[in-house]
Amino acid sequence: MNTTKERQETYYESIIKSGYSRRDFMKFSAFMAAYLGYETSAIGQIEHALKTTPRLPIIWEHFQECTCCSESFIRTDHPIAADIILDKVSLDYTATLMAASGHQAEAAKHETMEKYKGEYILCVEGSVPMGDDGVYCCIAGKTAEDQLRESAAGAKAIIAWGSCASNGCVQSAHPNPTTATPIHKIIKDKPIINVPGCPPIGEVMAGVVVHVVAFGRLPELDRQGRPKAFYAKRVHDSCYRRPYFDAGLFVEEFDDENAKKGYCLYKVGCKGPSTYNACGTMRWNGGVSYPIQSGHGCFGCSEDNFWDNGPIYERLTNVPGFGIEANADKIGMVATGAVAGAAVAHSIASTISKRKEMRERVVSGKDVEKRVE
Repeated sequence: MNTTKERQETYYESIIKSGYSRRDFMKFSAFMAAYLGYETSAIGQIEHALKTTPRLPIIWEHFQECTCCSESFIRTDHPIAADIILDKVSLDYTATLMAASGHQAEAAKHETMEKYKGEYILCVEGSVPMGDDGVYCCIAGKTAEDQLRESAAGAKAIIAWGSCASNGCVQSAHPNPTTATPIHKIIKDKPIINVPGCPPIGEVMAGVVVHVVAFGRLPELDRQGRPKAFYAKRVHDSCYRRPYFDAGLFVEEFDDENAKKGYCLYKVGCKGPSTYNACGTMRWNGGVSYPIQSGHGCFGCSEDNFWDNGPIYERLTNVPGFGIEANADKIGMVATGAVAGAAVAHSIASTISKRKEMRERVVSGKDVEKRVE
């Protein structure tokens, strides 16, 4: 049997073949570098990697989910991310987008698994039902757990797309009748990147793939296995409504006058102060908007157990960054006091500075007089 592997196209070759120009390619490289938070010097490294690196074979599995992660990816702001990366993924295996089905689809997956053992990336969308021997999600006569373990065996690394695969999401909410389980609790011997969100942002998904391709390693991860480039800051930290929060100006009820003025949504349940994601900086639908900008509070969908962390429209009792006793009613007073305190401190500092300056002038004048004498 001929075991010689066919030469894999590089990403650059795929891009040019699909009708994009070198200018488009360079824009995409700069686009990815910016989203990954790298300096402009990294653009050249991303460009070189995409020019010389063979396209990574990717198998994309679907278990208990609503397919919103795939939907988000194909609606990414940059056409190359969707048309090239995802299109090439579909040539290997992704049940939602590939043309083949049934036995043909399974044959395509197993061919990739055998041909590129130890080289392919396994992407997983959805949680795995472990209850009742996995009868809730059977594919090609096998349970989701069997499918996952089989696909993961020869994978180089695993990317868990969305909150379902990363932390269980709504399927694992109490009482979790199917025993929905995230990927990292099943597969223990492979590096795993969790990319939570319901769904994650399309550009974030593209950025994770590009990072693995460009740098040949997983991105730096936080304690929950999420890429720090996209999950290092709270939604609250980049929220354009943050000044209202600091000033103690809140929406009390949806559609009240404060809501019409665009005040902070914290009191009507916004979980931005405890949610780590890039929604406020990258936004959705081509950077047009995100839930808070559309008038609805953050669900906290990129955090573990967000469905069981209290009612969605109930505010948090404590706010990170303001002390354990801090709450929305006190924050305004604290902020006002801080402003007043800062004004007094500034006044005192200015007075001291002026007195010091006058003393220096007097001393300087006396020195001049001595030199003249």
